[in-house]
Amino acid sequence: MLKPIAWVLTAVLAAVSSMAAAQVYPSKPIKLIVPQAPGGATDVFARYLAQQLGAVWNQPVVVDNRAGAAGVIGTDAVAKAAPDGYTLLFTYAGSQAVNQSLYSKLPFDSVKDFATVTPVATTPFFLVVASGSPITDFHDLIARAKAQPGPVTYATSGNGSINQLLSESLNIEAGTKIVHIPYKAISAALMDVASGRVDNAFAAVPSALPLLKGGKLRAIAVSSSKRNSSLPDVPTIAEMGYPQFDVRPWWGVLAPAGTPKAIIDKVNTDVAKILRTPEAQRFFHDQGADVFVTSPSDFQQILESDVIKWAKVVKASGARLD
Repeated sequence: MLKPIAWVLTAVLAAVSSMAAAQVYPSKPIKLIVPQAPGGATDVFARYLAQQLGAVWNQPVVVDNRAGAAGVIGTDAVAKAAPDGYTLLFTYAGSQAVNQSLYSKLPFDSVKDFATVTPVATTPFFLVVASGSPITDFHDLIARAKAQPGPVTYATSGNGSINQLLSESLNIEAGTKIVHIPYKAISAALMDVASGRVDNAFAAVPSALPLLKGGKLRAIAVSSSKRNSSLPDVPTIAEMGYPQFDVRPWWGVLAPAGTPKAIIDKVNTDVAKILRTPEAQRFFHDQGADVFVTSPSDFQQILESDVIKWAKVVKASGARLD
């Protein structure tokens, strides 16, 4: 009888310890690691959330950009961090759910080594060309690619990025051979599209909007099944003959596996309160994104499902990073 009693006592003590940790959390600055370069959608969303959480918690929430290896470097840093809630990961589906299939061996497991905390937003990708590009619209791009296999090019934020997988998905769907030109960051990729050095690119709405509004880029399609409210005149790829094309990646917060449930629940609750405010909803709407609130367990199911979904896309595209 002693062993079952010992197990119960251990469980109770663990629960009490977790609750106590949450009651005083956070009592010092929090590091929010972003595994992408500054300037992209992940960085923009992370900095807004960090500012809001810092005000709520009365503690600094410091954004730490650790770009490299398609997000692996920053993600690995969080996987190996102490599971105490003071090192969190702000990432997106294109890194967390895709890398598991792009690499034959990762220093972490994208699902098992993390605790899902909360999603924050979803946003589609615009397919963009230079404002002065001779490519008039989506159908013209496909026609040119089919007539001249090879010379038509697309830019991405790097090999294995979701930008590449979107373009390769389009190649598969449309039967084209648009050529990949990888960059180290989406900002550099978009500048070369704007200058005409590269023909087109898929870019998350927040990354593309400044150049679209500034007249340097022109959107010819959007990746979601519904049009985006920031540019409602831009048609979806689905409505132009590819009905299965519907991509709206999530952005969200994860923690190292083993982080106390009470801390995870607190972060989830506080982020949800922020996202439900008119100010936050206006911010994300202005970025062309939709706020996304759900529980840690639901977020876990979404991550696991996305790993399976993107594995099929990676296999079909032939993309590999090792």
